[in-house]
Amino acid sequence: MDFELSPEQKEIQALTRDFVRAEIEPHAAEWDREHRFPRELYPKLAELGLMGVCIPEEYGGAGADFLSYMLVIEELSRGDAGVGVTVAVHTSAVTLPLLRFGTDEQRARFVPPLAHGELIGAFALTEAEAGSDAGALRTSATREGDSWRISGAKQFISTAEHAGTFLLFARTDPDTPGPGGVSAFVLDADHVRVTGREEKLGLNSSTTNSISVDARVDGERLLHEEGKGFHVAMATLDGGRIGIAAQAVGIAQAGYDVAREYAKGRQAFGRPISEFQAIQHKLADMSVEIEAARLLVHRAAWLKETERPHTEAGAKAKLYASEMARRQTGEAIQILGGYGYTKEFPVERYYRDAKITEIYEGTSEIQRLVIARSILGLQERALAAG
Repeated sequence: MDFELSPEQKEIQALTRDFVRAEIEPHAAEWDREHRFPRELYPKLAELGLMGVCIPEEYGGAGADFLSYMLVIEELSRGDAGVGVTVAVHTSAVTLPLLRFGTDEQRARFVPPLAHGELIGAFALTEAEAGSDAGALRTSATREGDSWRISGAKQFISTAEHAGTFLLFARTDPDTPGPGGVSAFVLDADHVRVTGREEKLGLNSSTTNSISVDARVDGERLLHEEGKGFHVAMATLDGGRIGIAAQAVGIAQAGYDVAREYAKGRQAFGRPISEFQAIQHKLADMSVEIEAARLLVHRAAWLKETERPHTEAGAKAKLYASEMARRQTGEAIQILGGYGYTKEFPVERYYRDAKITEIYEGTSEIQRLVIARSILGLQERALAAG
């Protein structure tokens, strides 16, 4: 086994890290405080190829591998988790499924503007009564000649008010309950109306919206096959969860960096607190758990890149990394003591941002179900029975 990053991967990692230090870290606290989406940042990311880092060059991307993309998400999230999730949803949840499931015409039409960063992508699956039970969605799509009439509402949609392309899921067969009657569609911003914006605990530099849709779209907007939308959604989440795990690692790494430097400089009882065993143990645990989570992410990314089964590996990476990030950013606050609870230091922001990684793209409870079904062979039995 070779755990060393390739020269190309190191270059992309360093490029992203330099950008984060120059363009994100100095502003992240302000964006969080003002709840401001930094729209001006994304053309700069696009200029560096980071809005389509793992998209083939023929479709306008940088042509790097999936692990390189995970390195980008980790570094962006280390600077600002809201920026990290915006790029992750844009790439994992919209651009990559269009590339995988789209026709040649759909790829040529929809992928390059996303890979170039001309448009931002949004993934519209969740509804008020269809979260973890995504197959219960009620948004409908009805045939009207060669077109589709799509009607319904979605909730908790990342970046919707800034998005130009939506991957939206609707029920095309009302007589088939559950996942079987769901299809996927590619919509433009003018097909969608933003109806609200959530006030959140964290990720305040990203937007989370409610949307409604009542639009007639051409038949070519159907992605993949009719009735196969749930397959598109689940395959998309398999890869997207790896990105959220990378985001969690980046958040935790940022918390660890601040806590370690603070411990080396903070004096108590006449010496740096880094000399006290209680603090040393906390920092040691943080370092171990961050590295373990990172290795889970890299393994899952390698499996996806080599087109091997990665559902279980992605779920394990997200489960462990997200719970680790929430736990260890809490420890970073503890190391800083009272200062950690104030906005003078960024660790309280990291703690707030970390929590959502246990929830979106499949809660920790859902990840445990995915893992259990895989290790017990329950998914294979269900497929064989069907």
